Amino acid sequence: MQDMTGVVPVTSMPYSQFKEHVGEQVAIKGAIHNIRDMSDFAFIIVRTARELIQCVYSPEFSDYRLTPDVVEQCSAKVTGKVVPSETRDGSERYELQISDIEILSTPAAIPPVVISKKQVTCDLATNLDYRPVTLRNPKERAIFKIQEGIQRGFREFLTKQNFTEVHTPKINFAGAEGGTNVFKLDYFGKTVYLAQSPQLYKQALVPVFERVFEIGPVFRAEHHDTSRHLNEYISMDFEMGFIEDFTDIMNMETGALQYIMNLLKTEYAPEVELLKVDIPEIKTIPCVKFKDAKALCMKKLKNITDMKDFEPEEEAFLGKWAKQQFGSDFLFVTHYLSAKRPFYTMDDPEDPEVTLSFDLLFRGLEITSGGQRIHDYNMQVEKMKKLGMNPDEFETYLMLHKYGAPPHGGLGLGLERLTMHLLGFKNVRYATMFPRDINRVTP
Repeated sequence: MQDMTGVVPVTSMPYSQFKEHVGEQVAIKGAIHNIRDMSDFAFIIVRTARELIQCVYSPEFSDYRLTPDVVEQCSAKVTGKVVPSETRDGSERYELQISDIEILSTPAAIPPVVISKKQVTCDLATNLDYRPVTLRNPKERAIFKIQEGIQRGFREFLTKQNFTEVHTPKINFAGAEGGTNVFKLDYFGKTVYLAQSPQLYKQALVPVFERVFEIGPVFRAEHHDTSRHLNEYISMDFEMGFIEDFTDIMNMETGALQYIMNLLKTEYAPEVELLKVDIPEIKTIPCVKFKDAKALCMKKLKNITDMKDFEPEEEAFLGKWAKQQFGSDFLFVTHYLSAKRPFYTMDDPEDPEVTLSFDLLFRGLEITSGGQRIHDYNMQVEKMKKLGMNPDEFETYLMLHKYGAPPHGGLGLGLERLTMHLLGFKNVRYATMFPRDINRVTP
């Protein structure tokens, strides 16, 4: 028996190294993405983890002959000689002259949707029904490499800022946001709830680590069937202690977004180019108070009925306004009404009708909610009672306040929404690997 060394080397040469091996025999592993038979020769496109590599089969290259088991979607090890490839624009490209194909696995059926074209052209429902297949298309796959980059940037930036990554329970004793939009579970005879947010736990961890963050799923039992809502989504949260005021949180998010966008431009350039992503430049992010933003909307838009929050048309208008006035794709809206914010949000001492909170709009879509939290025990209990809540039901949460907590605050950023709007999609499901909404729990 061989000893385990703890290393599994990559045995497939990446395309990026082809230039260094021109004229040499190399091997790649991947799926046969597409076969274009030209009678006396054939182009065989191999799909690797991040690339499409053009290989050329011709009897003149070697004694190898194509066999019937070389079909699209089979897994294979392809060996051949690296040679320069002719391109119409004169750019530097390379291909593989095939000398052997070893079949590693064979599909049992032809895929129900075509994934070998530049993009998947079926409707959204079909795309999602066959997600394990459609995700193999390079453009579909690139969406989630971009999404990986967003999460990676969030994690790297906050780690550099002395945040500790945590993982909080998803089965909770109560909903963090209040209200009825929580999924109930029978938990060994007790009623519990799927987490709406990691809020109560990340607050509890501020006196422990001072700065914490989490990237994880949250659940909302809302009967929405819109292009911007999901019942399960990934929330990127952070909470930080010893803040001067809630603008510290906004500053931290600005830095995180700057880092994320720069990372996408540098380390995810192939996917950015493939999807033609318009990466925003972020120098600073302007701020406007809710009441002033609402007044702007009232002047320009008709039929506004919700005076306590923004309707989608108002968010879209404010996005355009921020771009025209400040040249910014982002806009912080601050001081939301106390009646529209969760029970743990701190009211403004100068005007208790509003809160020390904010939303972040990105190109006219809300992607973040955050603010300063109540850290005083008596203040938190008083606000709970004012809202008709029973503090006794939140005994473990109130340990945070009862035994001392520093001034703190944080936010939650919706990963799928940010991805959707960054890539210019009209439906958040395109930016969700396996969506969960009121109609879909498979695949």
